[in-house]
Amino acid sequence: MNRPIILILVVVLALLGVSSVFIVSETEYAIKFQLGRIVRADYTPGLHFKLPFVNNVRKFDRRVLTLDTNPEQMLTAEQKFVAVDSFVKWRIVDVSRFYTSTQGNEVVALSRLDSIVKDRIRNQIAARELVQVISEQRVVIMRDIARAANEAAAEFGIEVVDVRIKAIELPDDVRESVFRRMAADRQKEANLYRFEGRESAERISADADRQAQIILAEAERDGQIIRGEGDARSTEIYANAFGQDEEFFSFYRSLQAYGNAFGGSNDVMVLEPSSTFFRYFGSDRSGTD
Repeated sequence: MNRPIILILVVVLALLGVSSVFIVSETEYAIKFQLGRIVRADYTPGLHFKLPFVNNVRKFDRRVLTLDTNPEQMLTAEQKFVAVDSFVKWRIVDVSRFYTSTQGNEVVALSRLDSIVKDRIRNQIAARELVQVISEQRVVIMRDIARAANEAAAEFGIEVVDVRIKAIELPDDVRESVFRRMAADRQKEANLYRFEGRESAERISADADRQAQIILAEAERDGQIIRGEGDARSTEIYANAFGQDEEFFSFYRSLQAYGNAFGGSNDVMVLEPSSTFFRYFGSDRSGTD
């Protein structure tokens, strides 16, 4: 066998060897066909084999992909137009079904997914008023849209991971109407907060007044008790002092009575000198005049 023929055989064998292997990465699905029929679609990442000229392999992205839809005019429950701009996060979960339903054409898959998502958005928008669409309920709307779109897209081997509304544009006349209604709602909410604040303030004030009355009453009660105890102690002390020297105590009380009676310079009293009032006035303790 001459050298050129050997070289040709080596090249042919090399080509056959290269065409009989394929690599599947972590970010890919792989489908092996035999004469146009799917024979395997469950390949794991790594190196795999096929029959040259008999099997062919197609690969599809298994990562989460983004479908950025075009803004579209939609009607709300009160028949007002809004322009809704959204995007979809999706991925292939059943590559065999995906290929069968779309012939492996991603453009076809995206077109069908776009129709599914927009139909669900349109249904959700039509079921709500404009204020609900642009309020915090938008989170609930997006969750409902994603759930409904995921159910519809399952027949294509697609999972809808998330649906997000990027923007909702309003016509000028509608925008003014929405702003007025939002302002009225916020004013209503503010009035409710003010009413609740006044109610709380009155309740706190009434409770403080009640506590003040209780404190004053208890202080008055304690004061009366203390004063009563002081009067009792004072009476006890006077009684003990009087009992120790009755004559001296009587003399001391008489001096106090003289001081109170003759405190002014123009005081005049008409009394008999022998009266009890002058018992200690002008006489010694032995009783001599």
